[in-house]
Amino acid sequence: MTNKIKISPSILSADFARLGEHATEAVKAGADYLHVDVMDGHFVPNITIGPIILEKLRAVTDIPFDTHLMIEKPERYIEDFVKAGASIVTVHYETCPHIHRTVQQIKNTGAKAGVVINPATPINVLEEILPYVDLVLLMSVNPGFGGQSYIETTTDKIRRMRDMIERVNPAIELEVDGGVGAQNVGTVVQAGANVIVAGSAVFNKRQSVAQNITDIRVAIRQAIS
Repeated sequence: MTNKIKISPSILSADFARLGEHATEAVKAGADYLHVDVMDGHFVPNITIGPIILEKLRAVTDIPFDTHLMIEKPERYIEDFVKAGASIVTVHYETCPHIHRTVQQIKNTGAKAGVVINPATPINVLEEILPYVDLVLLMSVNPGFGGQSYIETTTDKIRRMRDMIERVNPAIELEVDGGVGAQNVGTVVQAGANVIVAGSAVFNKRQSVAQNITDIRVAIRQAIS
């Protein structure tokens, strides 16, 4: 596993009236990616943003956009999101009956390809696709809303997923999304994650975006030192 632990702040928890400003604050604070949650109100019980917002956000930063498509039939929109600025496109195993084809579609656009599974989906469904993807995302909450609590059984799932990645395709990044902040990020990275999605832990009003990211970085350093 790479020694570099990346932080991908989720703009789902940002103030959308200040989205460009919040994104810039996260980039200046050392974010590695910006996590873009795309929801359609069908696969998940919420609706968020489309390619137009992503395109506008791309105008204010060149940071990689880690774009998570929580939508049915994602193959219809992959090209639109990449044209709008997506650098990594992740699709749910649960929505893609022909996952190899969808992964290849992402790669054909020039973007990196990732596959996501929900908390109750077992990791073994990913073994055959691992040679072809750049990133695996494990949901540590049920997708649809920010601010949820981390599902504790995810920690063992991360360990098992890391073992499978090391055996099949060690170059894959292992990302975890949901309920992760300074209080528990150490456990998550010790289990094997190397990309951390943090939404409400970064974009909250208790302290600045920069301080929140710093706190997460400190907790990571303490965990891996």
